Amino acid sequence: MKTYLKKYFSFSFFYLIISHILFYPGFPLAQTSSYISNFEKNNCNYNFRNYFGDTDSNIDVKYYKLFTDIRLNPKYLYGEVTINGIILNVSDSIYFDLKNNMVVDSIKFNGSPVNFNHFKDRISIHPNKNFKRNSSFSVVIKYGGMPIATGFGSFIFNTHNSTSVIWSLSEPYGASDWFPCKNSPTDKADSSDIWIKCPSDFTGVSNGVLKEVAINSDNTKTYKWKNSYPIANYLLSIAVTNYSLYTNYFKYTSSDSMPVLHYIYPEVIDSLKPTLDRTIEMLRIFSVRFGLYPFIREKYGHAQTGFSGAMEHQTATSIGVINEYVIAHELGHQWFGDKITCRDWHNIWLNEGFATYSECIYVEDTYGKQAYDQYIISKMLDAKKAVGTIYVQDISSIGNIFDGYRSYAKGSIVLYMLRGIVGDTLFFNIMKSYASDSSVAYGTAVTEDFKRVSEKVSGMQLGYFFNDWIYGEKYPVYNINWSFQQKENENYGILFTLKQTQSSYPQFFTMPFDLKVSTQFGDTTFHFFNDTLTQNYNFDVRGLPKLLTFDPDNKILKDKHGDDPIEIVGYNLMQNYPNPFNPNTKIQYEIAGYVDVKITVYDVLGRVQTTLVNEKQRPGKYVVNFSSRNFASGVYFYKITAGNFTEVRKMVLIR
Repeated sequence: MKTYLKKYFSFSFFYLIISHILFYPGFPLAQTSSYISNFEKNNCNYNFRNYFGDTDSNIDVKYYKLFTDIRLNPKYLYGEVTINGIILNVSDSIYFDLKNNMVVDSIKFNGSPVNFNHFKDRISIHPNKNFKRNSSFSVVIKYGGMPIATGFGSFIFNTHNSTSVIWSLSEPYGASDWFPCKNSPTDKADSSDIWIKCPSDFTGVSNGVLKEVAINSDNTKTYKWKNSYPIANYLLSIAVTNYSLYTNYFKYTSSDSMPVLHYIYPEVIDSLKPTLDRTIEMLRIFSVRFGLYPFIREKYGHAQTGFSGAMEHQTATSIGVINEYVIAHELGHQWFGDKITCRDWHNIWLNEGFATYSECIYVEDTYGKQAYDQYIISKMLDAKKAVGTIYVQDISSIGNIFDGYRSYAKGSIVLYMLRGIVGDTLFFNIMKSYASDSSVAYGTAVTEDFKRVSEKVSGMQLGYFFNDWIYGEKYPVYNINWSFQQKENENYGILFTLKQTQSSYPQFFTMPFDLKVSTQFGDTTFHFFNDTLTQNYNFDVRGLPKLLTFDPDNKILKDKHGDDPIEIVGYNLMQNYPNPFNPNTKIQYEIAGYVDVKITVYDVLGRVQTTLVNEKQRPGKYVVNFSSRNFASGVYFYKITAGNFTEVRKMVLIR
């Protein structure tokens, strides 16, 4: 579910819920966080014991076949699941996850009935002899029941326009609510089949390619979908209703094309076609940026459902909110989330941050750099609200996993900043190389895998970057000071001081940065590296510095304080205002160097009445207040001395 909230909740204020939970610009993330918390209390009664790395599992799943027989009167799910795999170690039992409210009728192990226990949401299978290490197995489990939806709505019976609609949305822990499985993203099956038996006036949609529609004698049909790519258990999906089918084609070579299938409610399909048509251009953009669409032998498409968001089910996104940004987010997941799946929920940013940044790339390529910059600013505003590390510490909480500020917004800004460090060409080479890397492609990954690819492609050591931004908290707050002095001719020396506000971890952020200096001869951008809490930089420029800007292209998530940017025109003493005055007036002045400044007030006889300023000041514009409460009416003069610059102006006090 992606795009900010991964798995969108059916909540009216969830404008962005895409593929789990997707947050878009302007999305009330604070409300989202609160809603997730309440949602979990009411719906997420999980037993998390087997989800923390799957250490007690003894199988490697190779294949799932799900036969689902969906009944509407009364609502009920009959199922038969075939699971093929490998026994990893010698053991007297193996287990699969299935909620206890679902009733297991029978189990066959390698073709023979077998004893089993179904207790605490786990099916334990006990054969007559120990399992052998590296031996293959095939288990067939027949079961049934009315799934109790947890999480974001793992299995739902609902209606649209008075017609039944049924869908699944298993991420992160909900797959075992409706079918027996190894409920972990770590273990991807090599392939899958999903057969959906439903009323004959309905269409069943799932992953992969539709191989057959069987017409049954009981006024039902069975839709037989086959997926030939590796797939995580939470991405197996079904969506069933009286769909209308809208078909497009993605032509990826001069002679090859892939079907893009949109299964949409008939009452809204015509109004949605212009938006759905954008999917083709997105496929082109992302195939250029990330490499060819990863499931090109099968399809891409959407199945409309009743939840307020979207979920990136492999080749068949389930979608409730249909707009271009949600579509872009979920499509981005096909590379990052589906082709490459986070190995554990600690690293969910590899799914959600990447899909959220895919939105940004779509905006950039479609609407231009200005729109892209504004979109990034909106993500930065959300990212600044993130609490804790991007690496999710507590994965027992769905709210922690799918925190929109952290996993989505800040995760996407990490990619944006990496692009700023390595440059456009290397960045997109990194994205392509990561998507095709043999150790993670069609498999699973953790942050260190992406770091490894990033360093290999860029030739840079990026440990500081990933350590601070993925495993650290918050963002840098920079305090800026600078001054300059004239050297010989038109050359000037600049002293630039950068000091970060100290935090906990990291105490400060190590980052490269740009510094732009403007003079009468034009702009010069300097590239520096900040690796201490307080750091000084000395460098020369040609021409009188007029403007200095830290991080001029906004490449860093940050706050900054101090004289940045500040425009320096020269040395000036402005006329006081108001003039005449009673009793107070303001005197404005400007200095162009780091000099001793003195401002003195005289009467008409040249006698000193008061000194307003007497200190060394940095370049800048200043205002000083003059109070004349103890002065008589009359004419006065104020004089500035700043280095070699001197000027005098007259002011009039009227009582």
